[in-house]
Amino acid sequence: MKKHIPNLLTSLSLLSGCIAVVMAFNGAYFWVVIWVIIAALFDFSDGFAARMLKAYSPMGKELDSLSDMVSFGVAPSVILYTFLKDHLYIITNNEILQEYLPFAAFLLAIFSALRLAKFNVDTRQSESFIGLNTPANALFWVSFCYGLVHNVPVITPTLIYLILIAIVVFSSLMVSEVPMFSLKIKSLKFRGNEYRYFLAAFMLGMVIWIGIFGIAAGILLYVALSIINNRTQPEKE
Repeated sequence: MKKHIPNLLTSLSLLSGCIAVVMAFNGAYFWVVIWVIIAALFDFSDGFAARMLKAYSPMGKELDSLSDMVSFGVAPSVILYTFLKDHLYIITNNEILQEYLPFAAFLLAIFSALRLAKFNVDTRQSESFIGLNTPANALFWVSFCYGLVHNVPVITPTLIYLILIAIVVFSSLMVSEVPMFSLKIKSLKFRGNEYRYFLAAFMLGMVIWIGIFGIAAGILLYVALSIINNRTQPEKE
């Protein structure tokens, strides 16, 4: 029985992602954020359960990637698609562009799939990540879109252009060779976890200050800290 617990948790993550997709199509941005966070919690717990119960399986590994594709690939793409669909008129009156350019949001889903496939065959990523992981990418976009709708009083043309550029940047980051430190804490000691504790404190402070929008700020800091951490690490000979 215990060997099925990790797969059950993965399935619950997938279900949460499916609900997030429905919420995104309905324009319920708050609930998209909530369900993606729930999916991320289940995604973390399935690996934890597999380690605790020693219930690893090839099927579980594949199921985890399929679940992540929906929860952290499709869901953020859909919420961004709905945002662009509602706001693209700000930069163009062309009906064709207004109709089809929002589909650029699904570059996130495509590169999430590439990221997950790469992760499954890349033995270098057992202790840390190479490239931006899909949960972090998803949390950035769902909280960012929520913040744009609820925290930004005026959506400007410049902001729309920056979003289109950011789609390309984040898609590239997911399949890049940029090392990203893992958020998993193996011990509670401060030494060795400096960046993790600083990131957690920063994100908590930002969420208290500006609400859900603060999650997006935390993800940006995560990327920046990973780059700094990589530059300060001694090169391996």
